Amino acid sequence: MTPTPSPHSPSPRHRPSRPSSRARGIGGCAAALVLAVTAAVPASAVPASAASGGAGAAGAGGGLNEVLFVGNNWDGTADVIESTGDYAKVGRIDVIPDKKERMREIYLNPVRLAFFLGIRQTVGEGHDQYVDDMYSTPDGSAVVVSRPSFADVVSIDVATGKVNWRFPVSGFRSDHMAVSPDGRRVAVSASTSNTVHVLDIVTGKEVGSFGTGDKPHENVFTDGGRHIWNMSIGEVNNDLDAPWLDWTKGDRRITVVDAATFEQVRVVDMRERLDAFGREDLSDSVRPVAFTPDESRLYFQVSFFNGFLEYDVAADEITRIKELPKNPATDEDRTTWVNDSRHHGMSMNPRGTKLCVAGTMDDYATVVDRATLEEGPLVPVSKPYWATVSGDGRHCVVSESGSDQVTAIDFATGRKVASVPVGDHPQRVRVGHVPAGWSGPSAG
Repeated sequence: MTPTPSPHSPSPRHRPSRPSSRARGIGGCAAALVLAVTAAVPASAVPASAASGGAGAAGAGGGLNEVLFVGNNWDGTADVIESTGDYAKVGRIDVIPDKKERMREIYLNPVRLAFFLGIRQTVGEGHDQYVDDMYSTPDGSAVVVSRPSFADVVSIDVATGKVNWRFPVSGFRSDHMAVSPDGRRVAVSASTSNTVHVLDIVTGKEVGSFGTGDKPHENVFTDGGRHIWNMSIGEVNNDLDAPWLDWTKGDRRITVVDAATFEQVRVVDMRERLDAFGREDLSDSVRPVAFTPDESRLYFQVSFFNGFLEYDVAADEITRIKELPKNPATDEDRTTWVNDSRHHGMSMNPRGTKLCVAGTMDDYATVVDRATLEEGPLVPVSKPYWATVSGDGRHCVVSESGSDQVTAIDFATGRKVASVPVGDHPQRVRVGHVPAGWSGPSAG
């Protein structure tokens, strides 16, 4: 019988070594990088846009197949796999078919080039960030993708692989998205302009926007789509990571707005709630979150912490905390942790009884009982970056950005059930739909 691997045994990685100082951030890179731009790229060197005029008819006639979209951030691709069962590969989509045109625009604009290269050297860990988040349209004809390095959101026709529409966000970087319960709107964080744009998912037209704290991150629609919650994480790309320097990270807060008017209805400053709970030592940078099915409780991760907290929404107070095991092999130098994350990724099963947590820098994932907060087995995975729920609700699916695969873990047993290879540096994983029988965009 093959022995079970230790959850703290070394796991395969291609994680690049971190620069000695992340203080060489986006802004700090700008002056030197602009000097590198001495001439425009000839127009003849770059072909015209691949954009097409509108959504394709891929979903017309026939049914839809539920799938998981896996965004391969450094590849610029999205792998499409079955949402249940053995998670077999269905197809792959190139989400940067217009890369040459985008790069031409960037090289012709010194400021944009400075931010593009700054993103590569900081949050991208030496790589360009081509896909952060993605959702399919209700008819399954297209997938809508946020592309951080290109500072935009695009709709890709799944039948042709061409761009239906493109929305440049304000500022210089796009980030996490959320789709409304009816599938008609998508909210995207513009992380350098402290703005969330809300777009019509079919046309790409902006229907509204709202301001946030510093560096907006995750978005969640609540109350049947009546409200949007945005979590701002502050500055995560410098070396000012000592606890006593936490105040340098900026204005971090949860902003709740009316999804129809985009007027602010509530602000939650977790600094005040953490202090009242007796955890002045913890960062108030709210990372991935998970609501209970009735939305009465919010579970959230914070920067630098190996665990999560429970927040009572109505009482407006933190009620419990769960600290998860540390991997003794993890470097305790906080400046080496990716974008201030120790753990990054949470999901909850449909019944609201189990939480799944991605222990990013500790190289494991685990299922936690929500009633007792007792964790199950520590499943060895390599730099897990996200956690979502399978189509049938039975499994937690985590992206292993350190080993280029996704792994499914049974909510009932806490045990691994499957792993499948995907592209370079998988991050976000989302349930969506493609036309029945689809296996990838048509050639040519």
